Amino acid sequence: MPNSNAKLHSNHRGGREASRRELVSRSLQSAQHCLENQDFGTAYAHYLLVLNLAPELKTTVKETFQFTLFKWAEELDSLARIQDLFNCYEQALELYPNDEVICNSMGEHLFRMGFRDEAAGYFHKAVKLNPDFADAKENFYRVANWLVERWHFIMLNDAKRNLTYLRAIENAVRSGSRSVLDIGTGTGILSMFAKKAGASSVYACELSKTMYELARDVVAANNMEREIKLLHLKSLDLEIPKHIPERVSLVVTETVDAGLFGEGIVESLIHAWEHLLLQPKPKNQDISAGDYGRVIPASATIFGMAVECKEIRRHHRVGMKEVAGVCLSSSVQFFSPTFAAAGSEETVEPYTTEKLSRIPGGYRALTEPCQVMTVDFNDLQELKSLADRKPWKLSLPVTEGGILDAVVVWFVLQLDEEHSLSTSPSEETCWEQAVYPVQGLLDYSVKTGDTVMMEVCCQDCYLKIQKISSLPSECGMDFSDRDDTLSLGNEAELCNALAGLQTSPTQDGSTPVCVLESTEIALLNDIAYHECFKAAMSKVLLSLNPSKDLHSMDVDGHGSGINLQENQTTSSLGVDPDALYILDVSEGFSILPIIAGKLGPVRAYSSVEKDQHQAALHVIAEANHFPKETLEFWLSHLEEESVVLQRPKSDKLWSIIILDVIETSGLIQQEVMEKAAISRCLLHSGGKIFPQYVLVYGMLVESESLLLESAVQGTEPTLGFNIAPFINQFKVPVRVYLDLSTLPCVPLSKPAELLRLDLMSPLLNSPSREVKVQICKSGRVTAIPFWYHIHLDEDHSLDTSDESSHWKQAAVVLDEPIPVQVGDELVLDVQHHKSNISITVKR
Repeated sequence: MPNSNAKLHSNHRGGREASRRELVSRSLQSAQHCLENQDFGTAYAHYLLVLNLAPELKTTVKETFQFTLFKWAEELDSLARIQDLFNCYEQALELYPNDEVICNSMGEHLFRMGFRDEAAGYFHKAVKLNPDFADAKENFYRVANWLVERWHFIMLNDAKRNLTYLRAIENAVRSGSRSVLDIGTGTGILSMFAKKAGASSVYACELSKTMYELARDVVAANNMEREIKLLHLKSLDLEIPKHIPERVSLVVTETVDAGLFGEGIVESLIHAWEHLLLQPKPKNQDISAGDYGRVIPASATIFGMAVECKEIRRHHRVGMKEVAGVCLSSSVQFFSPTFAAAGSEETVEPYTTEKLSRIPGGYRALTEPCQVMTVDFNDLQELKSLADRKPWKLSLPVTEGGILDAVVVWFVLQLDEEHSLSTSPSEETCWEQAVYPVQGLLDYSVKTGDTVMMEVCCQDCYLKIQKISSLPSECGMDFSDRDDTLSLGNEAELCNALAGLQTSPTQDGSTPVCVLESTEIALLNDIAYHECFKAAMSKVLLSLNPSKDLHSMDVDGHGSGINLQENQTTSSLGVDPDALYILDVSEGFSILPIIAGKLGPVRAYSSVEKDQHQAALHVIAEANHFPKETLEFWLSHLEEESVVLQRPKSDKLWSIIILDVIETSGLIQQEVMEKAAISRCLLHSGGKIFPQYVLVYGMLVESESLLLESAVQGTEPTLGFNIAPFINQFKVPVRVYLDLSTLPCVPLSKPAELLRLDLMSPLLNSPSREVKVQICKSGRVTAIPFWYHIHLDEDHSLDTSDESSHWKQAAVVLDEPIPVQVGDELVLDVQHHKSNISITVKR
């Protein structure tokens, strides 16, 4: 009987195995059939069934499964079935948990949807699984800049800042403040300072998932994981006793930005005093420090001064009425976002930040530094009153005449009675300064004896300095720094004062306002850029249609390009059936289509998206007497905006397609070579892509600054704590938004051509190249800054390293400095993959 049962079971197992194999076979056939019919959803379901029934086929079907997954995910994305999309990736990663391609693709979807923390995790995992996976590395480098901002490296390398905080925390703990809460802990360094000083209980909270996990690793590596309780929470969500058993006697924090309040320190400390801290020390009472609450930093004093600075000016004010023959209508007012923030109901950062000691062209102080305000972080009522406080007026006497470009702000952070940190531009500090650009005045010039007026308030967690204006000395007015009223002798004096006060022009409904990013304003101010495009476009249009009555062209005596004399009548600009088609798909606000429209009978298409920008271009077009049909907005002609590069009409092709090749940051635009490949198919004979090719230049330099801004340099700056290996996982090899003109560095070689990217003749491109570079000065090679010569054609080019250029530069920072001597030769391995340039030194 037992033998009979065993045989029965064996037959049953055999039957099940045969059924399994048959089902797997049928499912594979069905999956293939679905793929042929582009039914990716059903094909994906069949592959899931196959892989669950036959795990041994994982290697065999891996590539086809990946292809099916990615196609189905694209379809789900287009249908906004986001949860289904993520479910598919989770199922795929259960089957292939160590597949770098699937991890990278999952990260790309997450990043596009704004989940940067989560995306970084998948990119990071993909790079760990395959360090040579170029797509994942490029994605990780791009997202790392958002997740672990570069100032973390700079501040951790600032030994003076770290030591000052350590000494203040030691004083507090040793005087009796034994329970400590670190708000916004970052890497956990302040918490470890507190524990090292002898605190009995240390708690630390961090909202960023990436930084929380990094702090957890850092604390464990320093053998403090049992002594510091880390909480992945915003401080406003902390509760007693749910997260912390009882109120603490000391809060330490550095949740301050260049404008002091921008990271929410006021709101978090109000909550801490009300819910997490012991009561403050009563005045005139001598009690133990452990019995009352206190905050480090204890207080801050904010200072400000008015400055003249060409670099700030060109990024926040349009400085000309005409660009390359195009009249910029006075009926459009251009402003940068900082000006728009002043009257906006939305919470917009009302300042930019600059390291004034390194700003191109430098700056000139027009006034003496003036105290703007003080704040006591140990006074709950004062913190609460900040948001309710009415705006107050501040006046700064002009001590040196010039152009009023900005009010610059910095602060002194008083950690305790003995220790302070200053963010002044005259200090050697890791901090930048807050910059409030001046916009909207009729006249920006000031002279000695004039007064710069402004209004100050604290609103939406920001220090706001607004309504900046100038008062001529002839008015003879005396303003009290903080009085809301003007001290005027009589009505006549008031009238004279108001007449002399330089204020913003009235913005009524008849004057359109166009808000541009500061990089877009810098582009609009880039004269060489527009003149170069004008000359190159003229050359192409004349060659394509020499019989047409284009503007006559004269070469100037200096050989610098082509001057176009406007001898056409308005009527000759009318659109004719043989008009040439021009498409501008460059990023942001661009007047190139209008420049093109002034060159002859063309149909110019702009790809600007924002309604406000389109309205501004329409006004400028009308001011230049364009027929309405000359300028059109390309996106309104497309059924699917994701496919921008298409024919203008079924029977037409483009004469010129303008591509954005270089980002303002100094990097190559993503997918630019793919866009160029499509563009070449859309040009009629003789048509051109602008630019036609790009040359990448670089040189070897020694720069301690770039090292400090790119990675934590060992344990010395962090006072012995082991932080570098963990945060340096998020270092990126390329630093962007650099100004070579002010970068502290020593050139060790002459500039060398590193790479050519040809958009018109791709056969001339090479994905990799070895370049020999001669050393002309002894030192240590720490970085390779690079920039571009953008050739619209053989006769017209732009250099992105020019000081007047709207582009910034970038640099590859080496992992380890290389000592060199004069006469040495280094070989650079230069590779271009998609939009990423990698430059390594061959040993």
